[in-house]
Amino acid sequence: MTQKIIILDFGSQTTQLIGRRVRELDTFCEIMPYNKFPNDDPSVIGVILSGSPYSVHDPEAFKVDLSQFVGKVPVLGICYGAQFISHTLGGKVEKADSREYGRANLETVDTTNPLFKGFEQHSQVWMSHGDTITAIPEGFEVIGSTKDVRNAAFASTQQPVWAVQFHPEVFHTLQGKQLLKNFVVDICGSRQEWSAASFVDSTVAELKAQLGDDRVILGLSGGVDSSVAAVLLNRAIGRNLTCIFVDHGMLRKNEFRQVMDDYQVLGLNVIGVDASEKFFSDLKGVTDPEQKRKIIGRDFVEVFNAEAKKITDAKWLAQGTIYPDRIESLNITGKVIKSHHNVGGLPKEMHLQLCEPLKWLFKDEVRRVGRQLGMPEHLINRHPFPGPGLAVRILGDITPEKVRILQDADDIYVSGLRNYICEDGEALYDKIWQAGAILLSTVRSVGVMGDERTYEHPVALRAVTSTDAMTADWAHLPYDFMAKVSNEIINKVRGVNRVCYDISSKPPATIEWE
Repeated sequence: MTQKIIILDFGSQTTQLIGRRVRELDTFCEIMPYNKFPNDDPSVIGVILSGSPYSVHDPEAFKVDLSQFVGKVPVLGICYGAQFISHTLGGKVEKADSREYGRANLETVDTTNPLFKGFEQHSQVWMSHGDTITAIPEGFEVIGSTKDVRNAAFASTQQPVWAVQFHPEVFHTLQGKQLLKNFVVDICGSRQEWSAASFVDSTVAELKAQLGDDRVILGLSGGVDSSVAAVLLNRAIGRNLTCIFVDHGMLRKNEFRQVMDDYQVLGLNVIGVDASEKFFSDLKGVTDPEQKRKIIGRDFVEVFNAEAKKITDAKWLAQGTIYPDRIESLNITGKVIKSHHNVGGLPKEMHLQLCEPLKWLFKDEVRRVGRQLGMPEHLINRHPFPGPGLAVRILGDITPEKVRILQDADDIYVSGLRNYICEDGEALYDKIWQAGAILLSTVRSVGVMGDERTYEHPVALRAVTSTDAMTADWAHLPYDFMAKVSNEIINKVRGVNRVCYDISSKPPATIEWE
């Protein structure tokens, strides 16, 4: 039986990060809404309560019946989770004089307590809360304090319950990984059996049992998620998998041919469809970003369905849905807060069942599985690329000529990132989460080339660092690299006479411009 840690989500922005940290300990975990604890599940070996934007005193604050798991499995409360435990069990939570946010040091730590095994005194932690615990419940003891927060960490003397007012899951808590390891491995008893290899073996076996001799259709994008899903399915059912790769005309330069070649090398059964004329025709004159997205999404479904219907005996539609896709599509009350391209439901006329072999994986786990499957690094490490492609990197209407300009500029930029080797021997491309060029086609700028005045378009370059795309910082690219790329784009790409670099972070900006 697979062991699992249940993470009850009270609405914290870092709940997914808790999950990723637990998975890094080779332990399966599942993030669930605060009110959806799976009673009577014998595979649950521990429970973590997340933070929350609420105060425990707010009328709308999320509450859970602790008796469902306290005393049955080990429990760790984080931030709001700690305050909820204290408030519910008889302690006192009060408004702090000032919001406690940022770095703090644990001045005293009880290293004899199993939660703090291996900890150093004065270890840095990250605080983020407006309330503070002024009294802990009876039967609990303080095991960690900062200069300003006496009850920074406390534990029950009678049951396996621990609570911390800081966030061990974030990078700024220097020994946070050690704390989570102490809880998950030592206290909960994880056998640490969750790995890329074990996932591949168990998933291939499950897919064989689930699909049998049925035919499966998979829509490929060229991205890592759909590619890993395809290779995993191919290992399970071979030629019973048919992949469809639609070229809407707004992929990167030569990408359709390159990706098709890659898929051939991987032994996949792929149908490539060049539908660029249809997309360009339907996008003619459209400038609104949301309308562009809707047209591309509608046309993609039409083209995909037309090809899929030719496979008359297909019974399943496979998708590269990953775990964050499903978490982001539901809030903790179970109501949809945004639709996602992989979780919006199947077209009714297709009458296909849904297969999602990666639905439990985070992005970094998908890449590890890809390596386990022997996929080439350039496919595994490929930067995220928007579904509508370059259409949302061209401000204004879309024409084949504008796409040509952006493809040429983007190709110089991305190729430059791949070819620039840093002092540590790693390519600059691999240090960046996502990069691309944006054509400001609604703007013209004056320039001089030779003895002539030009009036052409600027191109903006974007590069960000991130771990999960929920937040992102602009990448500090080397000046010599930027100078070389800018010069090459202006000299070689007809229609561009100025290059800018986007130095905004997310939030408040987004990674893409549209």
